[in-house]
Amino acid sequence: MLSCGRGVEALLLAILDGHQALSKVGARLEERGMVPLLQPGRQRASLHAYRLGQLLDALFAAHLNRVFGAIALHALEVYALATPWLHQDTTTITLYGAYEEEAPLGKGPVPPRPAYGHSQDGRDDLTQVLLSLGVSSDGLPLRLGGRDGHTSDSTETPIASEECVALGLDGVRGIVADSKAYWKRPLGLCLEQGVGLITLVPRTCAVREEVEIWGQQHGALPL
Repeated sequence: MLSCGRGVEALLLAILDGHQALSKVGARLEERGMVPLLQPGRQRASLHAYRLGQLLDALFAAHLNRVFGAIALHALEVYALATPWLHQDTTTITLYGAYEEEAPLGKGPVPPRPAYGHSQDGRDDLTQVLLSLGVSSDGLPLRLGGRDGHTSDSTETPIASEECVALGLDGVRGIVADSKAYWKRPLGLCLEQGVGLITLVPRTCAVREEVEIWGQQHGALPL
């Protein structure tokens, strides 16, 4: 039987090769000669959509964010990567087809709900979910969050900033985020925790002009 780890490897290989439906993962990897890379003797038939779907459900039920975080922290330890700055951003994932309006009741994590919202792909006619991602300066993903499709950056950025700080990584100097981080909650968090914040001050804030004048009078700041 295809293990969860091998299944994730197969999905990652398929993603690196382009957008693939679950039903086409096995065929695509076989065409590329990648099936033997997963495991000697592995056959394309084991990479069927039903099994891959089971693995995705199992990962979500195990709290995907925790699994993801454990892997990321292990990678930091093994490769001795420094994380002085944590970069936070969001993107939207466009969805096709019909989805349940409400998440099924029961124990365990609640999946993000597909909904209409501002699409970063320019497809406001399709439903979406929001992916919130925090990465190291080297681009290593350290935290992720799946949110309902209508969630705005203004709502997500403060939550994401708190989750970045909660990682408790050694040597963190601060967070890098877009202008949505220029708000009392993220600013207060950084002051409280003693970490820096690099962000873009919105043009609607009077202090921006003062900051621009100050910046023109100083050289580049060491980061």
